[in-house]
Amino acid sequence: MKKWLLATLALLLVLLAGYVAAGPWLAIHGISEAIAQRDTARLARHVDFPALRINLKAQLDDQLVRRAGSDMQSSLLGAMALGVAGRLSGAAVDLMVTPAGVAALLQGHEVWKRATGDTADGDTWGPPEPARPLQGARGHYESLSRFTATRQLEDGGRVVFVLSRQGLRWRLTDIILPLDAPG
Repeated sequence: MKKWLLATLALLLVLLAGYVAAGPWLAIHGISEAIAQRDTARLARHVDFPALRINLKAQLDDQLVRRAGSDMQSSLLGAMALGVAGRLSGAAVDLMVTPAGVAALLQGHEVWKRATGDTADGDTWGPPEPARPLQGARGHYESLSRFTATRQLEDGGRVVFVLSRQGLRWRLTDIILPLDAPG
C-alpha cells in the first residue's frame, strides 16, 4: 500500500511538472486560437493586460526620450513637449491594450484584410486570413518563471513575446517591440 501511494504521488508530481513545463506552449496556442476566433474573453485568460500596459508604456517612453535627444530634453519647451507626448502615448496604450482595444484592432484587421482581398479563399466576402502574431516564433525558457517567444520580422526586426509563470499558469506579460530596428 505504501509503495502504491508513493508511486501515485511521484506520478502526480511528474504530471504536474510536465503541465507547468508545457504551459508556455499551451498559452501561446491559447493566444493564437483566441486571436484567430476573435475571442477577447479567452484572450484575457492568457494575457496579463495590466502588466503588459506597464511594460509597453515603459518601452515607448524610453524610445521617445532616446529619439528626442539631449538637446530636446535639456530645454524647458522640449521637456514639456516630451511630457505631453509621453502622456499621449500612455493614453494610447491604455486604450488599446485592453480586451476591448484588442477587439477593435482585430476588427480593423478584418476590414483591412477584406479590403485588400487577403481572405482565406480569395473572395472579398470570404473570411479574412486571421492575424497570427506568434506564427513562426521560436521559444525558450529564460528561467523557471520566464519564457520568451521571438518572431523574426521581414524587415529584419524582431518581436519578443514574454510569458511569465503566475502560479501554475503562464500569461503574456510583455511584448518587446522592434523600436530600434532599421526602417
